[in-house]
Amino acid sequence: MSKSLPYSMKDVHYDNAKFRHRSCFKMITQTMLTSNLKRDCISCSTGKFLVLLMIGGLAYLMLTNTSSGHSDSNGLAKGVIFKGGIKEGDKSIMDGGNRFRRFWRKPPRLPPRLSPDEKGSNNSFIHDPVKLNADSIWIARQQSVKKAFIHAWSGYKKYAMGFDELMPLSHRGVDGLGGLGATIVDALDTAMIMGADEVVTEAGSWIETHLSHRIKEKGQVNLFETTIRVLGGLLSAYHLSGGEQGMNSTHMGPKSIVYLETAKQLADLLLSAFTSSPTPIPFSDVVLRDHSAHPAPDGQSSTSEVSTLQLEFNYLSTVSGDPKYGVEAMKVLEHLKTLPKVEGLVPIYISPHSGEFNGENIRLGSRGDSYYEYLIKVWLQQGAERDGNFKYLYDMYEEATKGIRHLLVQKSIPKGLVFVGELPSGSKGAFSPKMDHLVCFLPGTLALGATKGITKEKAMKDNLLTFEDLENLKLAEDLAKTCFEMYSVTSTGLAPEIAYFHTEDYFEQGLDGGNKSSEYMNDIIIKYADRHNLLRPETVESLFVLYRITENPKYREWGWQIFEAFEKHTKVDSGGYSSLDDVTRLPPQRRDKMETFFLGETLKYLYLLFADSTVIPLDKFVFNTEAHPFPIKGMSKSE
Repeated sequence: MSKSLPYSMKDVHYDNAKFRHRSCFKMITQTMLTSNLKRDCISCSTGKFLVLLMIGGLAYLMLTNTSSGHSDSNGLAKGVIFKGGIKEGDKSIMDGGNRFRRFWRKPPRLPPRLSPDEKGSNNSFIHDPVKLNADSIWIARQQSVKKAFIHAWSGYKKYAMGFDELMPLSHRGVDGLGGLGATIVDALDTAMIMGADEVVTEAGSWIETHLSHRIKEKGQVNLFETTIRVLGGLLSAYHLSGGEQGMNSTHMGPKSIVYLETAKQLADLLLSAFTSSPTPIPFSDVVLRDHSAHPAPDGQSSTSEVSTLQLEFNYLSTVSGDPKYGVEAMKVLEHLKTLPKVEGLVPIYISPHSGEFNGENIRLGSRGDSYYEYLIKVWLQQGAERDGNFKYLYDMYEEATKGIRHLLVQKSIPKGLVFVGELPSGSKGAFSPKMDHLVCFLPGTLALGATKGITKEKAMKDNLLTFEDLENLKLAEDLAKTCFEMYSVTSTGLAPEIAYFHTEDYFEQGLDGGNKSSEYMNDIIIKYADRHNLLRPETVESLFVLYRITENPKYREWGWQIFEAFEKHTKVDSGGYSSLDDVTRLPPQRRDKMETFFLGETLKYLYLLFADSTVIPLDKFVFNTEAHPFPIKGMSKSE
């Protein structure tokens, strides 16, 4: 609301000011022209100059007082602009200068108009040619990612169709995830999002023809990996292909019900991991053909693995109408709620026999990471119901983020990169400045938890952000910078699997990333055993989320640099992409492995990073930890 005078009082204010200025001007000039001062001063050139100077100065003061709100050619007062286009408190001043400005302002310009053919189907269009050009650049880059996806698929299809993963250098397939064709299922929804119809047809047909039989016949699979990749991929494909009035009712491939029925068949067997355990903590492995489950050889389950099943099982219950899947999975989180923690942080191992945490090792890398991710995402998944019986999940998340900031966050020296370290012996033990690339999921999760998927601008405008939210957003952006520098500091422009950071207590010489031009060369330490790159998605995942939330284009630029490095160093001409042995050396030696998540996550997140923000919007979808999007409860296609 403007603090200027009411409309009627503004008119009085203007007339009084105008009268005072005119009266003063008239009185002074008349006095000068009729007095002895006139006769004495006008006779000399200096006097003439002084008279003109005084008159000009008075005229200038009068005009600037009555038109100090004079604007630029757009007619908007300079300064802080509000909805009405006027700086608060300046409206009365602007009104006062209206008459004078009539003599000086340029004729108004009509905004440019596009022809009906140039307008979008929803009649929304952009006037700014610079923005139009920028949009065309990102559309082209998005198509480059799609082209990379098709190249990766072509290698898989040619040499490894039906196997879990492609070995692109030796031109063969390998089953490392139970033999369920993991790459096919992991890549399917990426193809749907990209509109790669031929891939959708090929992948969908294979699933319809072969997957059900494989589920019946195959042996041991890991509960976690099978849930996030195969079950998650099937459920996402079900929605994206039009299941339950999902996003695309005219899709390629089989009917959406095929994906749902196959998902139910698989989940029914995976449930044995829950029902076989004496506690709410499931066993780690399932033997599909025997309908049985057993713990890992050491008897332990990973904390992240048992707590990263709930999005998938909850969504299956929603679309199947059978609550048994969600009930079993949610028992895990309900049980974890009751266990003691260290400022919300948890050890990375838990026993399915006792139901208790094992050891004191606390980290956000392997075996710990997605526990924190799913606390906020399972809560978000519930939509309007999230603040009912699921409120405890947000409380656990909030406590954990405070613990992360207090116990795990430090800055490197000399340049001050913010990083998340580890506590191998618990909170009373020594701090380790080790950060897995896996930890780079955290910036995106923190940003998502802060705004709940809407833009930062909208969240601030609607006064939705708490002090904690703002702190988490700041930490998210700082960590994203660090994750990007883990790429930039190496010779290849690709990140190692693990990095260490130079602190007051830790430094090793001669272990830099190889890029001597990086200003962070002395901050980031890369040990010989950690220099491989597995085509991981976590950094580009966070860049995607942060771009959607902050709308800062630097995250797109960083993502493009990473994509170009993948293209340059990991692309195999005959088809597919390969992991690398050492990112600090040129040329890098290749590992002969294309992980399923390169198609399922890395390329998907890059594509979405360069896409319009209305494609899989973050306030209507939640991504599982393998980048398979599920709709938030209560969100439909029409919304």
